[in-house]
Amino acid sequence: MTQSIDFEQWAELVKNRRSVRAFLPQPVPQSILEAVFDAANWAPSNCNTQPWQVHIASGESAEQLKRGLSNAMQQGEFSMDYPYMGQYEGVQKERQYAAAAALYQAMGIERSDKAARQQAFMNNFDFFGAPHAAFFFIQAGDLREAADLGMYAQTLMLSMAAQGIASCPQTALSFHCDLVREVLNIPAEQKLLFGMSFGYPDPSAAANQINIERASLSENTFFH
Repeated sequence: MTQSIDFEQWAELVKNRRSVRAFLPQPVPQSILEAVFDAANWAPSNCNTQPWQVHIASGESAEQLKRGLSNAMQQGEFSMDYPYMGQYEGVQKERQYAAAAALYQAMGIERSDKAARQQAFMNNFDFFGAPHAAFFFIQAGDLREAADLGMYAQTLMLSMAAQGIASCPQTALSFHCDLVREVLNIPAEQKLLFGMSFGYPDPSAAANQINIERASLSENTFFH
């Protein structure tokens, strides 16, 4: 039986969750990690298949991945289980550009400063300074499993937000799937879809001073 909770508080939690791009080095206690990931396991999935496999890197494994992923990017090496185009059209492209412009403006990076933009992108592979990163795998390649994983990830991020933990889901952390599997000793049949840096946010960081607006309800929700 679904229990009623304070909707205003819940809506505030949902709306205040955002992708954070600067973290404090302080690790999240293991007990809290286990609590938020256990809560996420109650996310819905097709026929209750729960097709996700989630691997969390902390401590030395996180540091090893930071070094390895950064080096692989600098060497131009890629290995991806799923193709990534990153091409958008129409209003989605406008939203993408607007979000990027707002982020770079907050960080004081000019559009013409390619070096600074590249360094901002490379921060993905340092987990934006976060002490933890989660890597999300599915065993099958069907779109339904990917949708299930998306529902799991949103449940996880909201569970984290309820505990004061910030997060940033990142396609970039799937660019070197073979390296991630090697460092974390993950079987080849598990396929990496994306990753997520998480930890306690750095409130003083310029990158964390923005909150990107969302489309109005009438733009993408239709009541028939």
